[in-house]
Amino acid sequence: MIHDFTYLRPGSLQEVLSMLADHKDECKIICGGQSLLIVMRQGLLVTDYLIDIKGLRELSYITFDEKEGFKIGATTTHRMIETSELIKQRCPVLVAVEKKLASIQVRNWGTIAGNLAHGDSSGDLAPTLIALDAKIKLVSSRGSRVVPLEKFYTGLFETALEKDELVVEVQIPPARPGTATAYEKFNLIRNDQAIVGVAAGVTLEKGGTCKEARVVLSNAGITPIRAKSAETVLVGKKLAGGLLIKAGEAASGDADPVSDIHASEEYRRHLVKVLTERMVKQAWNQAAHS
Repeated sequence: MIHDFTYLRPGSLQEVLSMLADHKDECKIICGGQSLLIVMRQGLLVTDYLIDIKGLRELSYITFDEKEGFKIGATTTHRMIETSELIKQRCPVLVAVEKKLASIQVRNWGTIAGNLAHGDSSGDLAPTLIALDAKIKLVSSRGSRVVPLEKFYTGLFETALEKDELVVEVQIPPARPGTATAYEKFNLIRNDQAIVGVAAGVTLEKGGTCKEARVVLSNAGITPIRAKSAETVLVGKKLAGGLLIKAGEAASGDADPVSDIHASEEYRRHLVKVLTERMVKQAWNQAAHS
């Protein structure tokens, strides 16, 4: 049963920030609600005020600039990202990820900020966006700050958001030449949450040597994990010999999974290894032909 609360529906960003300043110790933001309402119904979260920003059109946008890259507003829905021709042309991995995210009903209503701010380590968007070197813009009545997404997650369902702050924008830098990113997750039910997921981004030099790599794990720890040991294995190398196997083994070692009803710790480490090999190879091949 959900605890009684006061429902607030601001008409502008400034009104949201004012409400957050007034009720910061006793309020929560709702921006879609598919995750928040579940934990409220389970009694895991109690709040006196619920501030609904879903209707703020000023935070619903997708823009692209050659120098700054993509800027995606907080209330932009998953479906808007999935069907965006601009994203399909410039950042196709995001379209591919969205198609695997839950059901079309969820994607029609759920928002990018709601997804990221929930802080679930099994999410698909966060590891992919971290592999893309994305940043997140946070705003309060005190001002604004931009945080690298990989530093946004601080613990189990915990983020760097202060009580009076709001996620207003996701920023993705333009891809450099010779760069590609791929993501895949393993699950038992199509489009269900990841038992394990891996995002891999590779930047190649003209001769085919890896200049930069990002490997990010989903549901292999309490937060999305950058497998930096795997990245070190890849940088400065060409795709030959047992490189993919070594990268997969390194990523498995970087993982910090738990055993639960879905999979054992050992099985999750095996999945990390296999998916890392596959996603690095996929990103590498795409980068080589970009």
